[in-house]
Amino acid sequence: MTQGENRSGAAGRAGRFALIYALLGTLWIGFSDQAVDWLFSGSGMLTTAQTIKGWLFVAVTAAVFFIILRGQFQRDHVTLAAREGQRRELEDLSQFREAVIDNASIWINVVDLEGRVTLWNSAAEQISGYARDEVLGSAVIWDLLYPDPDYQARVIGAIRATFARGEDLDDFETRITARDGVERLICWSSRRLFHADGAPLGVVAIGSDVTRSREMEQALRERERELHTLMANLPGMAYRCLNDDLWTMKYVSEGCRALTGYAPEELIDNRVVAFGALVRPDDLAAAVAEIQRAITEQRPYAFEYRLRHRCGREFWVWEQGRAEQVAGEMRLEGIVMDIDQRKQMEQALAALAIRDPLTGLYNRRELDQQFAEEVERARRYERPLALVWLDVDEFKVINDTHGHLAGDEVLRELAGLIQDSIRKVDYAARYGGEELAVVMPEMTLAEAEEAALRLRDLVASRPLPVEGVGNVRVTVSIGVAAFPEHGDDAADLLAAADTAMYAAKRSGRNRVRLAD
Repeated sequence: MTQGENRSGAAGRAGRFALIYALLGTLWIGFSDQAVDWLFSGSGMLTTAQTIKGWLFVAVTAAVFFIILRGQFQRDHVTLAAREGQRRELEDLSQFREAVIDNASIWINVVDLEGRVTLWNSAAEQISGYARDEVLGSAVIWDLLYPDPDYQARVIGAIRATFARGEDLDDFETRITARDGVERLICWSSRRLFHADGAPLGVVAIGSDVTRSREMEQALRERERELHTLMANLPGMAYRCLNDDLWTMKYVSEGCRALTGYAPEELIDNRVVAFGALVRPDDLAAAVAEIQRAITEQRPYAFEYRLRHRCGREFWVWEQGRAEQVAGEMRLEGIVMDIDQRKQMEQALAALAIRDPLTGLYNRRELDQQFAEEVERARRYERPLALVWLDVDEFKVINDTHGHLAGDEVLRELAGLIQDSIRKVDYAARYGGEELAVVMPEMTLAEAEEAALRLRDLVASRPLPVEGVGNVRVTVSIGVAAFPEHGDDAADLLAAADTAMYAAKRSGRNRVRLAD
């Protein structure tokens, strides 16, 4: 209430009080004088009665004044106390506005029904760059924040449509242009304000500058996209799993489809099959041991093992990774790659290094190495060992008659025949030309002689098929040497068997001779 209103109210109350007093005085004077004259006329008490009437009037009016003024003072006291409370509330509200609204870290503003700004806090000034004095009481802020008319129209239209449906605005993002020309993303929440009678008053809007967070979200999405693309194009399978016996997968990349034949969701948490169950059991034990060593030594691990594809095919893979603590639990993270072709190539190269390319038997270098080891083993454990040396009789005639390709075919067929007829612990080699050797561990000289005779008879009785020529019959001359009878090292035994083979040739070929 204003001071003018207070003054006019007081004058009205004073006028009413004066009118009431005049009316009561007039009635008292008029009626009391008549009553006294009527009661005390002609007696000596009239003057005394008049005096008493006067004092009674004073007493009554004083009592009435006291009652009226006391009530008025009480009402004024209540009014003053209420006004003091209102004053304090206004001061508290002002302090709240200054302490909370003005100093809030989020944008707070109020606009009336005409779009004019009625409140503009410090955060609004800092984010937009526009001071409070520039925007209060004006609707110019819409043109300042949204200089593009089309975009401004879309924003205002969306706000009006939301309010028209009787809804408040939540998580509504707009792109404003700040005073420095930089565009910022603001996320708004707006609530409508109403008078006590329910009539609309305006809108309070709270805005958060989400420019940086949206940029970070976009960068994160881009990083996730790049990571997904990288994982999808890895030549293998990336994984994260528990350090348990089954290698329970918690994450596998899309590459597991091509590697294992299983979809990622089929391997995760062992829903269809555990990845550890696909590993060859003897390889799994070695891999687990290597992982535990790597964890103890705090280093990465790497190893090769055989994996079973969904179709049942077994193939070689290479795995590299590292153990990490994730949420207090040990996890294994790494990559698994298909190296089956490389492994096959390595095995083929290894075979080429020790195998004769024509016959597939061990070559001379491998024979020398393995036979030396066999002799050392026989010496250490005092066990028997025999060496059978074969040479194809009249091989030059075969080459001259049928050609060298046919001669090569004869050697291949002969090698296969011998390989199929010896024990699993025995092994054959091509020492050079048409000379073949068979190492027979745990075999005495007499047993080796019997085995040599069987080989001679088998070769003589079995025609060898040669493409384009037909069956070709050959014979072999064989020399036999044994440990320890004919020497205590590999060189002596090889020389003794070779000498015995030449003795068999000189005695008429297709013979077996023991070393001297």
